[in-house]
Amino acid sequence: MKKIGFLSFGHWSDARGSATRSASDVLLQSIDLAVAAEELGADGAYFRVHHFARQLASPFPLLAAVGAKTSRIEIGTGVIDMRYENPFYMVEDAGSADLISGGRLQLGLSRGSPEQVIEGWRHFGYAPADGESDADMGRRHAETFLELLKGEGFAKPNPRPMFANPPGLLRIEPYSAGLRERVWWGSASNGTAVWAAQQGMNLQSSTLKADETGEPFHVQQAKQIRAYRKAWDDAGHARTPRVSVSRSIFALTNDTDRAYFGRGDSQDQVGILDDMRAIFGRSYAAEPDQLIKQLLADEAIAEADTLLLTVPNQLGVDYDTHVIESILTHVAPALGWQNSQVVRGDGAVVHANG
Repeated sequence: MKKIGFLSFGHWSDARGSATRSASDVLLQSIDLAVAAEELGADGAYFRVHHFARQLASPFPLLAAVGAKTSRIEIGTGVIDMRYENPFYMVEDAGSADLISGGRLQLGLSRGSPEQVIEGWRHFGYAPADGESDADMGRRHAETFLELLKGEGFAKPNPRPMFANPPGLLRIEPYSAGLRERVWWGSASNGTAVWAAQQGMNLQSSTLKADETGEPFHVQQAKQIRAYRKAWDDAGHARTPRVSVSRSIFALTNDTDRAYFGRGDSQDQVGILDDMRAIFGRSYAAEPDQLIKQLLADEAIAEADTLLLTVPNQLGVDYDTHVIESILTHVAPALGWQNSQVVRGDGAVVHANG
């Protein structure tokens, strides 16, 4: 049983062949792709967040718009850089977007990735405390955000307010019940995966992680997931956590697919990222029957309950819709993955939830 969604980085440029030539193109096409993915029966529409770059940035206007245009699909991020965030204002934005979507928000957070500018979070008004790293600051912001999402009152009310207050200390409004359990942490190491479990967050693991053992990427990622689940059990949380992995997967079903991605097998790559030795997972691109065999050998995909397909958003909504549909149609059934689409006897696609 596996949920299948897409993850878009939201690039735009005026390069030849780009279908996203402006920020407006990316934002509007992101909404269109989420609507199309829901119609196909995909389970999630997720968006990356990068600052100072020609990519998707401030996520909540987009998430709210997608929530208003769809009715079933999960809507999320992968991931929000918490070094840049005011946790108090973020609770207001997240609560509003979640209520607009009817409780479908899945918020992926992290301490952040390599940046376009030097210490960009300083331009947003944030700086680490004495003795604290920027990563520590990001995790501190995340802990504050999680605490506020509990919806408990903490602010002393004004004795002469403009509007009447409820009794007791006040919380941040609007409050969206259940959102606290739909927060994820994007982890690049085994240690931060364990920390995420201790904090009661779901786990997002992307196409790169710290190279901690020298083993193939998918093996290391599977071990990370197992360490996370053990830490979750040790922490004694009542609910079952969720785990997602991201992959670049392309079923080669026509000449366009082969022209774009049919260049043969890719391999894991190792490099230095922010002074960390990192391993980058391979992409998968093959004819459906061969692709199924390759994916069956990926230990981390087998461990995860959610798979996010990274889509080439600059190729446009129609092509990305084709990429998602190809996986749902030609690959997922053979692997026994379940998504929300059900095909009736007359060939029409309906949704499992009606």
